[in-house]
Amino acid sequence: MSFDNLDTLYRQVIMDHYKTPRNKGALEDSSMTVDMNNPTCGDRIRIQLKIEDGVVKDAKFDGEGCSISLASASMMTQAIKGQKLDDALRMSQIFSDMMLGKELDAGGLDLGDIEALQGVSKFPARIKCATLAWKAMEKGVQEN
Repeated sequence: MSFDNLDTLYRQVIMDHYKTPRNKGALEDSSMTVDMNNPTCGDRIRIQLKIEDGVVKDAKFDGEGCSISLASASMMTQAIKGQKLDDALRMSQIFSDMMLGKELDAGGLDLGDIEALQGVSKFPARIKCATLAWKAMEKGVQEN
């Protein structure tokens, strides 16, 4: 597949998550809730997780922001559901590395649609948009 076709596919995946977000809404019986915002651009996100026995049983998000921010939150909640907390945090580190332009090494974890956000690393001003939900999840897990 050519770079142009791959770039187009990735853009389509991002727009699909933005227009039809997965796991958007409130979680009534959450174990943790974290609100974060990006004052630079106005993106704001609320991440809620239901954690049982060290496993993310459910994940939801809500908020307002650009397509990158909301698509990333959608992808993240999909990816961490059913994961052990350690694996969710490892995914977050892998994602951060990817945003820094490092070569993607999922270490056996299924990142799902998250790879579609690789191109964001070429736009430094958008990296904070893409990482906002991940940083909120990290903060919540570390504070719990």
